[in-house]
Amino acid sequence: MGEISEFLNSHRPDGGRRSSKRDLIVNVFLRQEGHLSADDLVDLIHVENKEIGRATVYRALRWMVNGGIARKVDFGDGRFRYEHAYRHPKHFHLICQSCRKSSEFLSSDIESFIDEVSIERGFTVERTVVQIYGNCLACRDGNKNDTLELPTELVFARDALRIAIATERSGLQFYTRAALLTKDDRGRSVFRNLAKEEEEHLGTLEKRYAELVAEHPKLETYPTFLFFRGAADGIFAAGTEELEKGVDDREALLIGIRCERGSHEFFKKYGEKFEDSEGKQIFLEFADEEREHLELLQCEYQQLIDTLNKIDTT
Repeated sequence: MGEISEFLNSHRPDGGRRSSKRDLIVNVFLRQEGHLSADDLVDLIHVENKEIGRATVYRALRWMVNGGIARKVDFGDGRFRYEHAYRHPKHFHLICQSCRKSSEFLSSDIESFIDEVSIERGFTVERTVVQIYGNCLACRDGNKNDTLELPTELVFARDALRIAIATERSGLQFYTRAALLTKDDRGRSVFRNLAKEEEEHLGTLEKRYAELVAEHPKLETYPTFLFFRGAADGIFAAGTEELEKGVDDREALLIGIRCERGSHEFFKKYGEKFEDSEGKQIFLEFADEEREHLELLQCEYQQLIDTLNKIDTT
């Protein structure tokens, strides 16, 4: 809990004093998964300390919301609930009108659409709430068996790794193909080295994924949290299709530059939107790697242009 204690110190309101009761409330709250009402949290607190009053819990909840530890959500049933904001990415909800349970997801397509509409209308977004109401599969089928609740952070890390692995595989295919098509020895060497790097990093990511699943065996069966259709791997797939149409060395480098720039921007953009978590770290690490590849290709492109210019002047 040292990490949480550090977070509490850094998120203390101006003039706020450290409170052992509040620390207990925060720690109990962060141990839970899903969404809690204020009354739910009061009941949990009373299991550990009956002397903490309801008003103290309510004040702590307000403090957590203001400090970025909790988010207040409304599922339309007349009472507010609270969910983790600490190490828990912003997301959208599917809400069952029968059992009132909710499931979470994050979609880059929805986020991009909201950004597009906001920019078009000159609107500054401060908070986004997407809640979809309907009936869950368990209620429709009459299967009320409780499913295992896993921390969203774990599911987020799993999906972040899946997206990174898909992008790495697509990049490996691109650079392998580019190395075969490139006639210039220097350019071919660059593409081969990048393909080797992609292959090595792919192995690292796959090992990281296998370790995560081995530690949490039920993780593979948990519903998808990150819906990033196509994501950055689609950029490299499109690049590979362009290569197949027939390009020269200069064009191959330009396609590679465009792919790496698109991939870097994708992982950086979404990584910076997430709160502190392993998923955020995976995205930002990948963004850094793609930036390095982008700079290498840009340098190689400039070298090729300089060489071609010298040939033209002789």
